[in-house]
Amino acid sequence: VAVVQALRHPRTLRMSDVFRVAEAVGIGAVPIVALVGSLLGLILAFQSVISMKRFGAEIYMADLLSISMVRELGPLMGAILLAARSGSAFAAEIGTMKVSEEVDALTTMGLEPVRFLIVPRVIAALGMTPVVALLTTLFGLLGGMLVWLSIGYPAITFVNRAASATTMVDLFGGLAKAFIFGIIVAAVGCLRGLETGKGAGAVGESTTSSVVTCIVLIGVADGIFAV
Repeated sequence: VAVVQALRHPRTLRMSDVFRVAEAVGIGAVPIVALVGSLLGLILAFQSVISMKRFGAEIYMADLLSISMVRELGPLMGAILLAARSGSAFAAEIGTMKVSEEVDALTTMGLEPVRFLIVPRVIAALGMTPVVALLTTLFGLLGGMLVWLSIGYPAITFVNRAASATTMVDLFGGLAKAFIFGIIVAAVGCLRGLETGKGAGAVGESTTSSVVTCIVLIGVADGIFAV
């Protein structure tokens, strides 16, 4: 409700906080996304080529990799990386504020903690999760192309087969998944932060709980999409 109200009345939204969180969620995640995405594409391509060579069908590796990354693995791995990196950070930041009674201070000053702390993080995550999913997919395809080149096929063939195997429906379906995953990561991370109890150990518990809950809910949501 608070996010909808903020979108209807943009002047009530602290855009500086949104851009700051978006930079941390998106740009700050590029190195780890590039590494994991490339390794994921590399491993998947190697494993599929080994099996397909038995039937002389290794050229279909490009089809398999592109469909897998665009539809499934790009959004899924991007969301899991954000859950481990950004969802935990949301829980730790808000949890620390809860322990130090800064959240209570905001309430005392007449500022709504949800609108002040959570809405910028949720909007930033909604905007950046599809971007991270696209980057994961791109680097996964680049990793698979290295395997493709190593078995003697030209890069242009990989690009043509990947483009013909995937459609805009696959792309937008993957982005829709990423959008839902972004809601889960941001909402769960902020919720666990607000639920933090007293003491320094409570912050660690909230951080751990946010990551575990995010990954479980992402898996459940992805299963629903698959069905």
